[in-house]
Amino acid sequence: MQPGGGAPNLQQLMQQAQKMQQQLAEAQAALAEAVVTGTAGGGLVSVTMTGGGEVTAVSIDPKAVDTDDLESLEDLVVAAFSAASANMRKLAEEKMGPLAQGMGGLGLPGM
Repeated sequence: MQPGGGAPNLQQLMQQAQKMQQQLAEAQAALAEAVVTGTAGGGLVSVTMTGGGEVTAVSIDPKAVDTDDLESLEDLVVAAFSAASANMRKLAEEKMGPLAQGMGGLGLPGM
């Protein structure tokens, strides 16, 4: 073992951690700007939300409105919201997944 042989490894580890931190910040920023939509009832109801989980729009086709059966419309709204949330989780996994997997490569406990 060469004297000071551990220093380059520590420096390399720090550089790798800084690079991953930058990539994580970039992925989080991209996710925050993302907009996803979830639909239900064959498109009769749609919910649009931001990457931060804020609902920005709800669209209901008049065909979905039956005053004698509001429960079905309520179910469609819930289903559309769930679909939008699922789409956001999928997008987050796509953006953040590779970074989370890369953290294990740093040799840090719990990562």
